[in-house]
Amino acid sequence: MSRPWSLFDDHLRLAVRLTPNGGRDALDGVEADGEGEAFLKARVTAVPEKGKANKALILLISKSLHLPKSSISLVSGETARRKILRIDGDPEDLVKKLEIFLG
Repeated sequence: MSRPWSLFDDHLRLAVRLTPNGGRDALDGVEADGEGEAFLKARVTAVPEKGKANKALILLISKSLHLPKSSISLVSGETARRKILRIDGDPEDLVKKLEIFLG
């Protein structure tokens, strides 16, 4: 299976499928959709109103990868379950953090 990220010169883009009202805040591993595109499954307790779930997702990713919230931004999918996050930093270091976290 492919990985849910794309590398760029100064950042990494991470594909995420978010479940708001998910009962707990958690990253639930990597999965592929019907076309074989990989994404990180995430759930948050926040509701999908006024960007609350998106903010909770950014906080969850920042805590999980030990990164500042300010280095993570939403590129696309503001109102959709499928989202693309931009994570600023050295792409190779970010991949190492993701691989360690995801196993």
